[in-house]
Amino acid sequence: MASEKPTRRGFLEIILGGGTLATLGAIFYPIIRYIIPPAGGEAKLSQLKLQFTRADIEAEPKKAKYFKYGRELGIIYLTEQGELMALAATCTHLDCTVQHRPDLGIIWCSCHNGRYDMTGKNISGPPPRPLEPFIVKQDGDVIFVSREEA
Repeated sequence: MASEKPTRRGFLEIILGGGTLATLGAIFYPIIRYIIPPAGGEAKLSQLKLQFTRADIEAEPKKAKYFKYGRELGIIYLTEQGELMALAATCTHLDCTVQHRPDLGIIWCSCHNGRYDMTGKNISGPPPRPLEPFIVKQDGDVIFVSREEA
């Protein structure tokens, strides 16, 4: 059995390889951390008090207003029966913002002509799923919106 002695050349190859790996790691680690967002979240929102009243919604030409529910956009509107209804305002097809169209009796997405009925159910166009409903509670002039309980 012949034992090999470490050579100077082998030692330099190990040092050079380690330095190359460290340099590549120093270059690509920040890039990867920038591309992949951290797994942080926001606080779970159970109920939202809207900053406007029913009278503000009635004063709008389309009888609808948008609101932010955490990071999501919602729309609250008056139905033909005078009830307040709230839905997620993000189309389930390509995340475009939907619009209340009382003249047509629908919720409409202008991106690809997606149509939802007034309860948020998709009726035509490319949207694959209905809009998520919110629960609306009114206490005097104050309007509260919350997620639908599962």
